[in-house]
Amino acid sequence: MRELRLHGRGGQGTVIASKLLAVALFLEGREVQSFPMFGVERRGSPVTAFLRVDDAPIKLRCEIQEPDNLIVLDPTLIGATDITAGLKPGGRILINTDQAPEDFPRLLERFHVSTIDATGIAIRHGLGGKSQPIVNTAILGAFAADSGTITMASVRDAIREEVPMQIDANIAAAAEAVTAVRHAAMRDAHLTEVARA
Repeated sequence: MRELRLHGRGGQGTVIASKLLAVALFLEGREVQSFPMFGVERRGSPVTAFLRVDDAPIKLRCEIQEPDNLIVLDPTLIGATDITAGLKPGGRILINTDQAPEDFPRLLERFHVSTIDATGIAIRHGLGGKSQPIVNTAILGAFAADSGTITMASVRDAIREEVPMQIDANIAAAAEAVTAVRHAAMRDAHLTEVARA
């Protein structure tokens, strides 16, 4: 079983990103479970969504404490809280930012980091407003490329099935993200400690 946790802010499409990912995985014949967690004030406040995927039926019914992957839709959450809490050593983090993965050296000490400018992609494709772009489909395309867990065919089908408007723009955003995602492997922990000495 693989477990994912998504972190974002209300209005960015965090919950829908989780739902779209679940649909794409389900279309590929996988068992999935997806659920959000947020407070009363949703717009702009932190939102977390959880997703499990397996080849066998999923019987767990609890929050995900030790995910394999993190998807961060709002990079300001990285400094505001310890979003990596519980992330398995060597886990993967996908961050929505125009920065390179190497700009997150503290994260690279323990995790693989990938970045995608999903905000820029969403703005270019007219998804949401400039002050609050909706980045979920760009993030989904980046995750497909970064993880190899889902195919772009399933991503496109999930968007067609679940996104009520601007379907072509959302598919184009996901496709652009596939080629724009940047990766950096976790640094060797021993070498990192030696460099500090």
